[in-house]
Amino acid sequence: MGYVRVKVKVRNPQQRTLEAHVELLADTGAIYSVIPSRTLESIKIERRSMRRMRLADGRVIEKYLGIAEIEVSGETAHSSVIFGKDEDASVLGVTALEELGLQVDPLTGELKPMELLLLPRL
Repeated sequence: MGYVRVKVKVRNPQQRTLEAHVELLADTGAIYSVIPSRTLESIKIERRSMRRMRLADGRVIEKYLGIAEIEVSGETAHSSVIFGKDEDASVLGVTALEELGLQVDPLTGELKPMELLLLPRL
């Protein structure tokens, strides 16, 4: 299948005219989306808190987390984003994908709408 790269608009939720266009790797193994700090700073995304993360080599690091509006294929959601360094992979994580109602189609290697389920009142 290869990698699924996605063109994404990232906006400041309080000042929607502040936006950036980025290409991210759709990563269903990543909880959060990671976007370069310089991109998030350019649209004035606020650093809200820190998150601890374990790297593949076992080290534990901390990264800043913010909230951004993310738009993919006409779908929009507010989602948590990690302030990444230049050497970090820029990814669209599974939380954002689910909030957008999208999933990776393993046959085509593209994003497609997911079937959203709702439990009726019992």
